[in-house]
Amino acid sequence: MAERLANYVHSAAVGDLDAATTERAKLHLLDSLGCGIAAFREGTVSAVRDLALAGGGNAATIIGTKRRAAVEWAAFANGAGIRADDINDVYVGRQTGHPSDNIAACLACAEMSGASGAELLLSIVLAYEVECRFMDAGALDARGWDHPNYALISSALAAGRLTKLPPEKLAQSISLALSGHLAMNQTRLGALSNWKGLAGPEAARNAVFAALLARAGITGPPRIFDGEAGFFRQVTGPLQIDTSRFGGRGNRFKIRDCFMKSYPAQAQTQTAIPAAAKVAKAVGDLSRIRSIEVRSTHMGWLMAGSMPERWAPKTSETADHSLPYIVARAMLDGTITAASYAPEALRDEKALALLKLITVREDPSMTALVPRQSPNSVTATLDDGRVITERVDDLPGFMGRPMTRADVEAKFQRNAKTLLKAGQLRQISNAVWSLDGAATVRELIDSLNIDA
Repeated sequence: MAERLANYVHSAAVGDLDAATTERAKLHLLDSLGCGIAAFREGTVSAVRDLALAGGGNAATIIGTKRRAAVEWAAFANGAGIRADDINDVYVGRQTGHPSDNIAACLACAEMSGASGAELLLSIVLAYEVECRFMDAGALDARGWDHPNYALISSALAAGRLTKLPPEKLAQSISLALSGHLAMNQTRLGALSNWKGLAGPEAARNAVFAALLARAGITGPPRIFDGEAGFFRQVTGPLQIDTSRFGGRGNRFKIRDCFMKSYPAQAQTQTAIPAAAKVAKAVGDLSRIRSIEVRSTHMGWLMAGSMPERWAPKTSETADHSLPYIVARAMLDGTITAASYAPEALRDEKALALLKLITVREDPSMTALVPRQSPNSVTATLDDGRVITERVDDLPGFMGRPMTRADVEAKFQRNAKTLLKAGQLRQISNAVWSLDGAATVRELIDSLNIDA
C-alpha cells in the first residue's frame, strides 16, 4: 500500500490537473489563508507561533509575519491558525475530516524547496486526494482514533513530493509518519480542549518531519499498513484503497467534492444556524418559547448533540461543536461568528435559558442525504401552542452547491478584513489566482505579512 501510494504521488504531473481542479485548489488555498489570517491574534495561535519562532530555523515563513522557523514548526503554527476558528473546509465520507490541514504542510515545504506555484497547487490536490480516499474507505472515530491519522499519510506524501523524494523514500515517509504519531479520538469527546484545533496541525508537523527523516535516509517499519501490528489491524480495520481510481488520467479529483463552511462551527451544525435564525425572527419574543427541538443527521447528533457537555459548554472548542449552544446563540444573534464563543457569550443568561429548552434528535431521513447535504431543522413550540419549524438542507459551499470564486473572495474578505487593508487583500487574492504561472511561491508568502 505504501509503495502504491508513493508511486501514485511521484508519477503525478502538473499537466494531470484539469482547469476545474486547478481552480478548486486555488479556492481552498485562499479560503484557508483567510482562516489563518483571521485567527492570527487568538491566544492558542499566538502561543504556538511564539513556540515555533523560539525554536529557531529559517526554512519557512509564519503566516502574518516576515519571520521564519523550522519547516515542521511553520507547518504546525500555520496549521493552528487555519484550524483555530473551525471555519476551514470539510470532507464527508465514512469519516469526516478537514483536508485543509494539509495546506500548511504544503505551503511550508513549497517555500523551503523553492517549488513553483503550480507544484504547490499539485501537492495540495494530491494531499486532498489521498486523505479523502482514506476517509471514504473507513471511519477512524468509530474505532477510537482521530481523523488526523489520515492526514499523516497525505501530508507526508505531499511534503515528500515537494522535497523531491523518490518513490522508495516517499513510502518510508508514510511509515515514519504513522508508526510514531497516531492521534486518539478522545480529542473530540466530552469537554473539548485546545487540542481539538491542534491535532490536525500536529499531524502536518509530524508528516513534514517524517518526510525530512526519509530524505536523510532514515527508514521506518516495513508493511506499515498490512503488517501483523500495522495500521489496518491496529487502527482502521481492513480498508479497500484502489490507487488506480485516484484522481488524474481521466478520474475526478476528490478536492472537487470537499465543501467550505459559511460559519465557524462544526460541519454538521452549519445548516442549523440559518434555520435557528429564521425561527427566532418568526417568533419575535423568545421568552414565549416553551421547547425547542433540533433534528439532525446521525453525525450531527452524535458529535454535536449527544453528550451532556454540549448543553454546558465551558470552552470555545466545546461550544463550536454544540448544536444546542449554536442554535441558542443563532436565535439570539441571527448568526454565528468567532465572537459567539467569547467567555461572556458562553456565560450569557439568555443563551443558558434557551439551552434548557433544547432537545436534539437524529432524523434518519436527514442522514440519508449525507454527504451532498447535511440538513438540520429547528422547531419551537410557543406558550400558546403554536409551532414554528424551519429546515435548511444545504448552503453555498456544500457538495451540491460549490462556492464560486466570488463566494470564496467574499468569505476571505470577511475573515481577513479586520487585520488587512483592502489593497493587501487584493494582493493576496491576485497572488493565489495567478499561482499556477508563478515560478516560486515567494510573492504569495510575502503578501501575507499582517504588518506590511
